[in-house]
Amino acid sequence: MNPTLNIIGIVVSDLRASIAFYGRLGLEFKIDEYSPEHAGCDLPSVLHVMLDTEGFRTPFLPGWSKPSGGPRTLLCFEFETPAGVDAKYRELAEAGYRGIAEPFDAFWGMRYATVADPDGCGVDLYATLPAG
Repeated sequence: MNPTLNIIGIVVSDLRASIAFYGRLGLEFKIDEYSPEHAGCDLPSVLHVMLDTEGFRTPFLPGWSKPSGGPRTLLCFEFETPAGVDAKYRELAEAGYRGIAEPFDAFWGMRYATVADPDGCGVDLYATLPAG
């Protein structure tokens, strides 16, 4: 039997700041009633995304420390149109989030941009370019 990927966990420094950031991308996190340092979001598919504070996760990850350098993991959000990518990138940048890569037309046929969440994790925004 093969395992099923159904949860992505992200360790965050500030739970409320991360909830606000991902809320701008349409994700609705609920803080766990039993642990105020944990929040979850069920997506329309079978995927569930979790946010855990560093303080919550560190006891379960002996020797863990914050990564340094660029993002190692990226969450990717698909938009219906290239204009949607541009608009969301602009909205996030105007809200003070750091842009990593401004929107560009990628050679693989997509409009692509990358922003950083409050902890520096990469978040890709993309849409298929029109044919032609």
